[in-house]
Amino acid sequence: MKTNAAVKKNTHKSSYEGRFRVVKAFMTLAFVSVCVGVGYLHFEDRTFLRNEGDKRTVREEMVPAHRGIIFDRNGRPLAVSTPVTSIWINPQILKDQQKDWPQLAQALGMSTAKLSEKVRLNGRKEFLYLRRQLDPDEGQKILNLGISGVYGQLEYRRYYPAGQVASQLVGLTGIDDNGQEGIELALESWLTGVPGETRVIKDRKGQMIREPDVLKSAEPGQEVNLSIDLRLQYLAYRELSKAVQTHKAKAASLVMLDVQTGEVLAMVNLPTFNPNNRTNLNAAAMRNRAITDQFEPGSVIKPFAIAAALESGSYQPDSTIRVSPGRLRIGKDTVSDPRDYGTLDLASILAKSSNVGMSKMALDIGAETVVSMYQRVGFGQYTGVMFPGESVGIIPFRRKWQPIETASLSYGYGITVTTLQLAQAYGVLANKGVIMPVSVIKRDAPETGRQVMSAEVADAVLKMMETVTSNKGTARRARVEGYQVAGKTGTSKKLEAGGYSNSNYISLFAGVAPADNPRVAAVIMVDGASAGRFYGGIVAAPVFSKVVAEAMRVLGVIPDNVQQTVAASSGSDAKSDTRSDTRSDTRSDTRSDTRSDKSVRN
Repeated sequence: MKTNAAVKKNTHKSSYEGRFRVVKAFMTLAFVSVCVGVGYLHFEDRTFLRNEGDKRTVREEMVPAHRGIIFDRNGRPLAVSTPVTSIWINPQILKDQQKDWPQLAQALGMSTAKLSEKVRLNGRKEFLYLRRQLDPDEGQKILNLGISGVYGQLEYRRYYPAGQVASQLVGLTGIDDNGQEGIELALESWLTGVPGETRVIKDRKGQMIREPDVLKSAEPGQEVNLSIDLRLQYLAYRELSKAVQTHKAKAASLVMLDVQTGEVLAMVNLPTFNPNNRTNLNAAAMRNRAITDQFEPGSVIKPFAIAAALESGSYQPDSTIRVSPGRLRIGKDTVSDPRDYGTLDLASILAKSSNVGMSKMALDIGAETVVSMYQRVGFGQYTGVMFPGESVGIIPFRRKWQPIETASLSYGYGITVTTLQLAQAYGVLANKGVIMPVSVIKRDAPETGRQVMSAEVADAVLKMMETVTSNKGTARRARVEGYQVAGKTGTSKKLEAGGYSNSNYISLFAGVAPADNPRVAAVIMVDGASAGRFYGGIVAAPVFSKVVAEAMRVLGVIPDNVQQTVAASSGSDAKSDTRSDTRSDTRSDTRSDTRSDKSVRN
């Protein structure tokens, strides 16, 4: 029995030893495999280990590039980028730093409860902005607290030195420095820079432990020079604001063009907004009304209907039209003048703004002739300004025009235009019938325009428009001291539900100066004047006078009386020189003849 027990004991012992050897061999093999693997990685595949380590410590971060500066035509800044600091956190790290929350909340200007809520609600995230676009000094104070999980990020914030004076034209950027409105949006790809890139090494808490290596330098955006003159922009804003306040208007626009180049020298819209203060932004105030808003132009379109009549050959500048008794029955409708003007020539029709005279002329030449002229001077077309949201207005098309439609076209109803289109069209009259594409960007070289109206017709109409600002015209308040002005007033009723309003008007003045050698064309539109006076000659014309007078000075345009004096002086000098030369030549010839006679006698 003992022998059998011993045998069994030895058998079990042998079995355990066998198993132990197997386990030992397996563990030895595993250990050797690990050592071989580590050795291989360490000596043969070090790149893998380095990459795995870099994933945990090395970061490649973007370096923001500031946007290009926007200047006026003379180099005055309209939009610049300034460096700011944005504070962000890693909630996964900050949630373990609760003792620092009150101090951080106080530095950020928020309650501890609000900070706690932000951290807890975003506990699984690794990135969360707390404050954006702080002044660098303020941001550095927060970072100097040395709280784990709190970081700073360099960004750029747009600043607009001209503020609300040029806000709708220049536009603005969003919180991420992307263009949202105006030139900032239109030239986004040009103004946006190319970000740079750096490599940094951080510890497990995200703290930088070595100075960054620059992999790629940031490239700033391209600069832009707008065509506007900030001096004229300020003046136009001031005078237009006065008009809006005085006449209690809803809105207004002003556009001034250089007629020789098509460049916009000033573009103002009211109401406006301050792009440096975004707290109470109003979408209506952000709209560039001069480009986007359409309206029926009323009488300011009459010069182009007269141009169409002259080009048709049926009328001459001295042609007359009988407008008596001051009313014209057209079907069920009646067109009327303020009073019976009797018989008027074309210049007087403009000066008196006779709707009866315009209607008779339009009915004679036909709607197609009038519409063709409107299209050629730019109505119903893009101006070339390439601005977001530009409207082309409306020119109706008919297979057969009703007589009242033809008549109303001639005095500015049944068609819609923008303030900018009107300025471009008046530029055609000022530029001897050549239409220039409009630009809000300063041009390095002159553009080539298109001849859309004969120079003779343009000059004739321009001459007629001078009578509008005479003592017998409707725009005496548009006069500019020292310069002859050619222009036209307009007062159009606004279309409302049920027909045209008898209490809501568009007040307009459009003109060019100086009339004999035009340099600028300007259009003033005032919407909804409600202080009792609403006629364009009263509301809009005085703005033209003040703004254009300053423009003449800024642009260095010599006054008409000085030019006449210089011309007269030059003519007098020329005559004096001629008389002097003649006397000198006569004396010389006489002496020569005397000598000749003496030689003969001798």
